[in-house]
Amino acid sequence: MDYIATKKAPSAIGPYSQAIGFENMIFTSGQIALKPDGSLVDGGVQEQTRQVLNNLSEVLKEAGSSLSKVLKTTVFLANMDDFAQINKIYAEFFGSHKPARSTVAVKTLPLNVSIEIEAIAVK
Repeated sequence: MDYIATKKAPSAIGPYSQAIGFENMIFTSGQIALKPDGSLVDGGVQEQTRQVLNNLSEVLKEAGSSLSKVLKTTVFLANMDDFAQINKIYAEFFGSHKPARSTVAVKTLPLNVSIEIEAIAVK
């Protein structure tokens, strides 16, 4: 088992790892809209979604993977009315690659952000 950490994404804000590698699999923790320096990105759900996916991309890259190797994502949304907006940004990042995905409405996310995304990928 490998603990994955990169300075190109925000450090974990609790007792967990940015990601864990096991054999050829990568399991990421949920990424929120923090910049690598730990500050919250300015803007609404679109800017937050871009930052989340940038963070996820950097964690996967550190693990020897990429967004194109993601098998499954789980998206947590504070407001399901944002679904169409996040889908637009999500499609920009994943392009023609369409991993399996679940989207869950939640009452609150860490630091009151609008979105959190976790992923399972292969190396």
